[in-house]
Amino acid sequence: MPRLYLLDGMALVYRAHFALIRNPIRNSKGINTSALYGFTNTLLTILENEKPTHIGVAFDTSAPTPRHEKFPAYKAQREEMPEELAAAIPNVKRLCRAFHIPVLEIDGYEADDIIGTIARRAEQEEGYETYMVTPDKDFAQLVSPTTFMWRPGKQGAEHEVIGPGRLHEIWGVDQPEKIIDLLGLMGDSVDNIPGIPGIGPKTAQKLIVQFGSLEGVLENSDQLKGKQKEKVEANAEMARLSKDLATIITDVPLESAWEDLELNEPDADAVRELFNEFEFRTLAKRVFGKDEELSKTGSDAAGDEGEGAELIRSLADVKPTYTLADTPEKQQRLLGELKSLKRFCFDIETTSLDRFEARLLGIAFSWKAHEGWYLPYDESLRPALLEVFSGRAHKIGHNLKYDLCVLLRHDFPVEGPFFDTMLAHAVMHPGMKHGMDHLSETLLGYRPIKLADLVPEEVEEDLFSQAAKKKDGKHLDVSSIPLEALAEYAAEDADVTWQLYERFVRDLDAADQTGVFESIEAPLMPVLVRMEMEGIRMDTGALAAIGGKLQQRIEELASGIATHAGRPFNLNSPKQLGEILFDELKLTEKPKKTRTGQYKTDEQTLVSLSGLHPIIDEILEYREATKLKSTYVDALPNHLQPSTKRVHTHFHQLVAATGRLASTDPNLQNIPVRSASGREIRRAFVPREGCVLLSCDYSQIELRVMAALARDESMIEAFRKQKDIHTATAARVWGVAESGVSADQRRGAKMVNFGIIYGISAFGLAQRLGIPRGEAAEIIENYFKQYPAIREFMDRTIEEARDKGYVSTLAGRRREFPDLKSSNQTIRGNAERAAINTPIQGTAADMIKLAMIRIDDLIRTKKYRSRMLLQVHDELIFDLAPDEEATLLPEITGLMETAMPLPGGVPLLVEHGTGPDWLAAH
Repeated sequence: MPRLYLLDGMALVYRAHFALIRNPIRNSKGINTSALYGFTNTLLTILENEKPTHIGVAFDTSAPTPRHEKFPAYKAQREEMPEELAAAIPNVKRLCRAFHIPVLEIDGYEADDIIGTIARRAEQEEGYETYMVTPDKDFAQLVSPTTFMWRPGKQGAEHEVIGPGRLHEIWGVDQPEKIIDLLGLMGDSVDNIPGIPGIGPKTAQKLIVQFGSLEGVLENSDQLKGKQKEKVEANAEMARLSKDLATIITDVPLESAWEDLELNEPDADAVRELFNEFEFRTLAKRVFGKDEELSKTGSDAAGDEGEGAELIRSLADVKPTYTLADTPEKQQRLLGELKSLKRFCFDIETTSLDRFEARLLGIAFSWKAHEGWYLPYDESLRPALLEVFSGRAHKIGHNLKYDLCVLLRHDFPVEGPFFDTMLAHAVMHPGMKHGMDHLSETLLGYRPIKLADLVPEEVEEDLFSQAAKKKDGKHLDVSSIPLEALAEYAAEDADVTWQLYERFVRDLDAADQTGVFESIEAPLMPVLVRMEMEGIRMDTGALAAIGGKLQQRIEELASGIATHAGRPFNLNSPKQLGEILFDELKLTEKPKKTRTGQYKTDEQTLVSLSGLHPIIDEILEYREATKLKSTYVDALPNHLQPSTKRVHTHFHQLVAATGRLASTDPNLQNIPVRSASGREIRRAFVPREGCVLLSCDYSQIELRVMAALARDESMIEAFRKQKDIHTATAARVWGVAESGVSADQRRGAKMVNFGIIYGISAFGLAQRLGIPRGEAAEIIENYFKQYPAIREFMDRTIEEARDKGYVSTLAGRRREFPDLKSSNQTIRGNAERAAINTPIQGTAADMIKLAMIRIDDLIRTKKYRSRMLLQVHDELIFDLAPDEEATLLPEITGLMETAMPLPGGVPLLVEHGTGPDWLAAH
């Protein structure tokens, strides 16, 4: 039987591009290959599994269609096609031609119409089965006993075939033609088809079932009631037009014959050329056989990562050897083997994500691909496991920080060296996903067991209602899973991680990131484990007092704002606030509005209005006070660990693409320090009994790094002479003696100094300083005249990044910037600013990480009682034993100031302070 597959090319490439919009696939040249790869993947799945006899791919053209002539607003709401997607479409067509698959397009008609026309013709032929390959559900209007929709699955799921039997399930009607009636009533927001206002899918279904068709609804509108009757009668013509717009045309003047659509052998050389150009190595092996090798254009690692891998294998296909160590003999065999190994992978299974509540169920091990062990935990195994974990073997895992925290909580300190596959991938590809399942599927072509498939039905609902998730969201309380199934699941995790390790060892080297990983990220991870488990003490009484003062101030501000407004209103309602500011107080003639027509009242808008009326500054203060209270004062006590009475944040090494540390649960990095109210929050963090808090903070580290990277002698000299850099800058920019610099001039210079790093514009500087834009532009111009090397550094960085595709920190950490070649000025400008900032901020991040590693080693080696607790940007916080201050403090500041010497001899300065709380110490 002839099997005809008609692919909606435009819909499929859109789907593939936007499915990976947050983490696009790129080859070693930085080209976004998401759309091409996704389309090719779907095409190969059809060719391999569906065995079509006839095939074609339809595309839209840029020419207007009859729908645009009838309704000029048709699809008018759609944003312009992203340039990377537009660039991919010619390559998708090249690929089709390389496979000898006809590209079907005709001016004046959409891909839907071409597919509809061919599908209807096929129905008139004897024995044809037609499959419309598209994610667009509107194609359901064309299904028939011989015409089906073939909808690609989402996120790796299986595709679904939709025939007449499933129409009622999806649409609530039984006949395909009634789907057009539904669309006429309810419209289609995707294509900007209006329908009748207020008629949604459920109402449309009910009306069509009741009256049989759109025309039936309109003819019997007298049977409707109230506003529904009014809307239907008032929009009858629009409904008829909407139905017309939603109807797929089935008489397009196509010249293609059936012979043109017959499946032929591909042009192997042309396919190879395309796969080589876009570095689709796994797809090449899939098409031409596992021994196929493409020429290496660009780095091997980038090519493999840029492509991803087809999901073709699972545990049933590979048939690995996994052993459950459930007897003394097997346990001794496993433990003996581990003690002799130079490296092994491990992964723990627990009852909870909470590091302090988690009970250890077992540990999985692997040291060879497709092999693994699972050891159920028993206290009798403690001595042998302690010996294994304290040995010098390389310990490998994925998201190892969690495992190490739980083991430390169970008195299993694990000694390095360590290799975390999640961190390794994040070092190489900071903008991509790093979950183990995702990496396994995209890089190994292997889909691991899903926990949901193992949970017994009677406990599944309760189990998955828990918020605790680990490792790609799949690791919940597994105590209810049968031991044999758990053993296979856990051993597979260890096995997959081992395979990723074997690959990433090579990839790190190919990407020239081995040094960053081995000298910074891998040794930092156990340091963060110790800091997280140490935690910091919090004075809940002090926090409550701060909260009381904030609440009092919030009430005062609310009262004052109501007085300014002339009446009380809901301060937390942007709509009501907008009406007060712009309709009643009329603060500006042309207020900005959102897309929905509501007045803008966001912080940036309010800051721009500052000074026009006292109400603005009070609203800004009110917002800050309410945010401080809800985010910190009210929330922080919920993060106290009952068993330790301390706060234990989670540190994240590589969430930020620049390499800066972040923290969550709670986020202690974002406590505001510019306002007095924000700084007060720090008063609630106090030392443990018998200690004081020590704060060590790099002074103006990013400015020093910028001066060093730019080799600006004027700025370097100011640092060497330990001048106030902002006063020195103001003197040069305004052409006055340093002794004559005013407070406003220093403030302006400070804003420019730090703003330059983040690409501040004249408009931004003007807003922050409250001065005219022309004056701000003049300040920036004078700045670059006085510090020409800074401008040269910025220009040079952008040019080199555009040429190489990435920028590097002093330590060698890389970040890619494909958007530097964008023709969209806004996108390109954002990439340029980030490219300038990354070497500066990234170098500062690398520096403090190196310092933390060395300070931790110092404290452990010399057995100090003092402990490192927190890292907040350029600051380290310690519980300091007073009798250790004289010896330990100089060592800490010395290690920080020598962690990474800067070019040009730029000196580093660490400021420090001690006190009974964080605010006093800082």
